[in-house]
Amino acid sequence: MGRPLFYEIVEKPATSCIIGICSAIWFYIQKKNIGYSHVGLSYETAVEGHHWRIITSAFSHISVLHLVFNMSALWSLGVVEQLGHMGLGVAYYLQYTLILVVLSGALVLGMYHILIQRFKLEYFRRVTAVGYSCVVFGWMTILSVKQPSSKLDLFGFLSLPISFAPFESLIFTSIIVPQASFLGHLSGIVVGYAIAWGLIHGMNNFWALSMLGWIVLVFVYSLKRSGTYDFDFLEIESVTDPSLPSVRFIGNGRTLQMSSIPAEDFLLSSAMVIQAFWCDFLLLPLADACCCPKTMQYEKLLVFIVLFFV
Repeated sequence: MGRPLFYEIVEKPATSCIIGICSAIWFYIQKKNIGYSHVGLSYETAVEGHHWRIITSAFSHISVLHLVFNMSALWSLGVVEQLGHMGLGVAYYLQYTLILVVLSGALVLGMYHILIQRFKLEYFRRVTAVGYSCVVFGWMTILSVKQPSSKLDLFGFLSLPISFAPFESLIFTSIIVPQASFLGHLSGIVVGYAIAWGLIHGMNNFWALSMLGWIVLVFVYSLKRSGTYDFDFLEIESVTDPSLPSVRFIGNGRTLQMSSIPAEDFLLSSAMVIQAFWCDFLLLPLADACCCPKTMQYEKLLVFIVLFFV
């Protein structure tokens, strides 16, 4: 007889929360009769400034079969949370889930851009990706490298060797569900290997929270700017009054003139301010103290993410 579900949930708190969030979003989508085109990610909508779709597309599922497949695989992959002795664990799981959501979405858009602009395949302009599959495939890949002896259990009765699971699942879903996003799944695998092989590393709670803050900022800003949702309490206006004072960082000689900042450069200006502050007051002293260049690496990564979505 297996262990009670309660104990499994306690041992996989992050996985359980994500499954609950995805299930609640699926229920809301069904209740409100929302189509995948309203929440999914496509090149066309990204060009129009709907960058918030990178987040909504990852956590949205349209069919119950899609939801069950992804959540069943995710539940099995939640074993990562129990591998703290191997340098994984709950914190690692949450930190790199954030990376997988953002970078796999950005990589999909990059692939679409190359196919459309380089190879003139206009079909991919309107291809819409939706679902948590990119993150699922990412964790399959990470676990296949970190713990190749593990098994991937699907639906409680189908078991696959984790070492072959990423590509087995990629082929399986492409055959069984032809409309599934092949590039979306592939992007998760690519980012997963980048994490597993250490190409993306050094993530900690500080950088995860910093990145989460930027994601929320870009999410709200893109919702407002694209006209998808009107935040009555938020107004973004051009600043044209030359009498406004400059903002100066004391002790480093940097000055940001606050006049004539158009609305579309709001995030760019914010990134400049925060970048200057981080470099001079937080990161450089920390790097000097720790003798570690990772702080500068992630500072550049965060600014790149913000500038990518402006």
